[in-house]
Amino acid sequence: MLQFIVENWGTIFIGAATVAVVVLVILKMRRDRKQGKSGCGCGCAGCPVGENCRKEQKSKR
Repeated sequence: MLQFIVENWGTIFIGAATVAVVVLVILKMRRDRKQGKSGCGCGCAGCPVGENCRKEQKSKR
């Protein structure tokens, strides 16, 4: 088992770092969603479904 870890430490490290980044992004998205922030960051003015998004946000407040 130790031999496997020694031979593949680079792959294990990169895999763990990738998983950590994905988890942090998901947590940030959930926190922003709970605070009512937009997912795209540019507002709903140019969005083709912006009217539907605004209705949902107004009903939550």
